[in-house]
Amino acid sequence: MQAVETVWDLLTWSYLTRWQATLPPQVDGTTVRYRISAWNAEHELFADYPDARRTVERAASAYFSKKTEPTLAATEPAGDPHGMTFAYRVDTYRAPEWAKQMVMYHLLIDRFYPGGGRGWTQTSNLRAFCGGTLWGAAEKLDHIARLGCDAIWLSPPWESPTHHGYDVADYAQIMARYGGNEALRHFIRQAHDRGIRVVLDLVCNHISNQSPIFQEALHNPSSPYRSWFSFDDSPVGYRTFFGVATMPQVNLADEGAKQWMLDTARRWIHEFGADGYRLDYAMGVAPSFWWEFRAACREANPESFIFGEIIEAPNVMRSYEGKLDGTLDFLAAQALRQVYGWKTLEPAHLAQRFASHRDYFHADFVLPTFLDNHDMDRFLYIAGGDVEALKAAAQAQFALPGPPILYYGTEVGLSQAEGVSSAIGLDASRMPMIWDDDQNRDVLDFYRALIQERRSRQG
Repeated sequence: MQAVETVWDLLTWSYLTRWQATLPPQVDGTTVRYRISAWNAEHELFADYPDARRTVERAASAYFSKKTEPTLAATEPAGDPHGMTFAYRVDTYRAPEWAKQMVMYHLLIDRFYPGGGRGWTQTSNLRAFCGGTLWGAAEKLDHIARLGCDAIWLSPPWESPTHHGYDVADYAQIMARYGGNEALRHFIRQAHDRGIRVVLDLVCNHISNQSPIFQEALHNPSSPYRSWFSFDDSPVGYRTFFGVATMPQVNLADEGAKQWMLDTARRWIHEFGADGYRLDYAMGVAPSFWWEFRAACREANPESFIFGEIIEAPNVMRSYEGKLDGTLDFLAAQALRQVYGWKTLEPAHLAQRFASHRDYFHADFVLPTFLDNHDMDRFLYIAGGDVEALKAAAQAQFALPGPPILYYGTEVGLSQAEGVSSAIGLDASRMPMIWDDDQNRDVLDFYRALIQERRSRQG
């Protein structure tokens, strides 16, 4: 490495020296791994991945559980005396063209349609199962096709103790109550027959504590799975997703755990025909993992699409260029909700904000837009049921270059119960889908026309 410049650092209130090394070019498909170290008079010091994310997670957990905020340093050692191994992959991958042009439908399996002539098992407790199945969702694919959507973002379909499925207990099996593996094969086959691609919602960061893999690791210190998780002296006893004991975090720095997750991703694309993944809480995983993940998915299907949930500032979102094909555009969602939902921002601010926003990212980096999703209050709820506000917001959303995502039910006027806000939980926006005469046909016709208009502009 060579010293290239001296810089003034406000945090340390001193001059620092910036060093730079140029690695030689490598052939396409090469994964480059490296470590960074420096010496003082006595010791060799290794660069580490700043694990500030763990501090954020624990602080958030303490806040919501009303506990004392944790006293943690901004970074914590990775535990390897030789430092963190960084990595990048040399490749020429680009986001598939279909993903840049798509209109995506965001579907929660348990809340969409039971099928087989059955009604909902119950609808009063939104934290419990309501009875939607993959067989039922397949029966309603014509609704999505007539709407004009050509891609579906499907909620996690694997075995899980919860209706949302973001705590997977078994990545080898589709939820039995959804119809099992054959139901997913049928759903994807039927969607493909209609020209609709299917993207699965995959959680790499954590799994359910009911997973047999985790249970063995928990109760057997000599288990080969023990290193797949990060056991510690915390009150829970292991690292988790935001302090939730039922969601232990997977240690993807472990080679065995990493290969297991990569094999899982390959399998559902190669054997079942999935067209890619929406990656839940992608920022919880060390970024070097995503280089290999995208490569694994491309090996299974060169046209697969990989995009992540990165709820961070644009500079953090942009750091995933080259690792993922894109990230959900939370900034666009926030601005659209401010202008047309809460009405706390003037529409005149949008044009300049969005122009700068788009220019900030590489043209190949896909930024799907949305008005609402399963983790926030529905747009109609924050707009006080104002359908015209919804139409204006959708018009602005569909005018943006990023491919639009439509949350199930928004196209037929689905909101949430009065007084039921996401402030008391994330389930408020997950009401069962409404069908037949209960649908707002005016809104449905509006969305059909809006999607057709966007298709016409795309040529």
